Amino acid sequence: MKKNNTFNFAEELKKLPDRPGVYLMKNDDDEIIYVGKAKILKNRVRQYFQKNKQHSVKVMKMVENIAAFEYIVTNNEVEALILENNLIKKYDPHYNILLKDDKTYPYIKVTTNEPFPRVIVTRRHLKDKAKYFGPYTSGLAVKETIELIHRLYPLRSCQKSFPRDTGRERPCLNYHIGKCKAPCNDMIGEEEYNGYVEKVLDFLNGKTGDIISELTAKMEKASEELEFEQAAEFRDLIGAVKKISERQIIENMTENNRDVIAFVRQNDDVVFQVFFIRGGVITGRESFMPECTPDTDDTELMTDFVKQFYSGTPYVPKEIILQCGIEDHELISEWLSQIKGQRVNILIPQKGERHNLVELARDNAKVVLERTGNRLKREYKQTLGALAEIKQLLGFENDLNRIESYDISNTQGFQNIGAMVVFEQGKPKRSDYRKFKIKSVIGADDYASMEEVITRRFMRYVNENSGESPKTGFDKLPDAIFTDGGKGQIRSVMNALESVGVSVPVCGMVKDDRHRTRGLIYNDREYIMPPHSEAFKLITRIQDEVHRFAIEYHRKLRAQKQIHSILDDIPEIGEKRRKALMAYFGDINAIKAAEVEELEKAEGMNARAARRVYNFFRGIE
Repeated sequence: MKKNNTFNFAEELKKLPDRPGVYLMKNDDDEIIYVGKAKILKNRVRQYFQKNKQHSVKVMKMVENIAAFEYIVTNNEVEALILENNLIKKYDPHYNILLKDDKTYPYIKVTTNEPFPRVIVTRRHLKDKAKYFGPYTSGLAVKETIELIHRLYPLRSCQKSFPRDTGRERPCLNYHIGKCKAPCNDMIGEEEYNGYVEKVLDFLNGKTGDIISELTAKMEKASEELEFEQAAEFRDLIGAVKKISERQIIENMTENNRDVIAFVRQNDDVVFQVFFIRGGVITGRESFMPECTPDTDDTELMTDFVKQFYSGTPYVPKEIILQCGIEDHELISEWLSQIKGQRVNILIPQKGERHNLVELARDNAKVVLERTGNRLKREYKQTLGALAEIKQLLGFENDLNRIESYDISNTQGFQNIGAMVVFEQGKPKRSDYRKFKIKSVIGADDYASMEEVITRRFMRYVNENSGESPKTGFDKLPDAIFTDGGKGQIRSVMNALESVGVSVPVCGMVKDDRHRTRGLIYNDREYIMPPHSEAFKLITRIQDEVHRFAIEYHRKLRAQKQIHSILDDIPEIGEKRRKALMAYFGDINAIKAAEVEELEKAEGMNARAARRVYNFFRGIE
């Protein structure tokens, strides 16, 4: 099972609540890969991490990719089921089955984002500048509404694109029976057509008074002219409009688009939780940790949050439910109403359903605060806490805000390369990583290669700060250099720094006989750190990271054939013999020093090939 550096599975599993809710599994890239519901979160989530032969193949594969998890508590299992469904539709997790059914609520869409708009039904609410109405709980009601609109107004129902399709075909049947004005053949201008669209928008917004008055006038006129069939048609249309209008009022009353905002605070920390309720169900939530002073009271805290949150959010619901009161209540309500274009109610409930929602949001804020607080403490220990330990151990007077680490790679006798990684505040800063192809050293001479890398890096520092060359990210000095190796590597670094006139403390990261981190060498003294200390763990992470970065770069260049082994320059030594020599001797320097008889012992080598290698390294023709 994969784990990230800051997520402690054992601790988080202990904290799982004995309540219903929804859990979200995440991978190393912080992507949600599975969403599930539970009657008891503690029992359900723990099952994934217990050794169980009854796990399905899918579950076993999913667990291998879990790097972290989070959860949302609910009041009951039914709420958990609804929330699980909404989150699956929102995130489309890899290990969930996304049902392609008819359960999503339909919308009526007026395609005002295209010339000669259409009125259609859709189940997806996109940010495409079209007008959406709904969601509606009844698909039949949506169908009847659209049919009525097409009876009232001559709008097109085709999928043609304008102006591309203008004049390509003759008008369709809808034009001939009076249901469309044929914009496809320039039978109506955009201005006149958009007049009908405006009436449709008014109708869908519930403004039906003008429509009913217009239809009533037409009905009375037809009746006066003894056109009783036409009058009956207008009468039926009036009845349909009234029916749809009444249904819209009911739908809008039960839609209940709300935001619920609550928070918890502990010492200097505060967490806000915002629940988004759309169509009467919780569709998502967000957590926020604003910075605040301990003496800020709850009213001021909530006021500032509401103002900042709604100044940046793209949507304001009709109802905002808060945990506590705010300053300038009416003024903020008026401001939000102007943003939305209709009245926005801000409520502070003391009991009932709304109060229960606030308590639910507050419960989740408490969970986030507990988890985040522990995470921040762990991160501090692993970063700034670890740096403080190293600083104290080595007797540094200055802070270790920026550490640069270097390593040399010459795998399989190939050309050397150098790698530089940067840790700031105890965390990797990958944007400052750098790679070097060694130019002046032939063969596996790590000391000379290190000296070249350090010289090139700090000559750039000198040149960029003197204005002789443009800024490329080398214009900063580290607080310390951690090189992968012992006293020999430190000496190479010190020589290079002295040659360019730069002074930086240099430490060597040494390993034991099993190639595991052992400690640091500084000022010719080795400092051994307890293996369980945060300082030891940070040094290990730096050493592993610079080694990984160097190896990956070396492999990439070999794959692209941008570097080659010095053995490739020897006649009769191909890839198989090169690999055999490196496998037998383990180091290019050992091959250089070997006698002919010893070289012959490598697999695939004969006397002629061995003599070629011997002579090459001694400059013998």
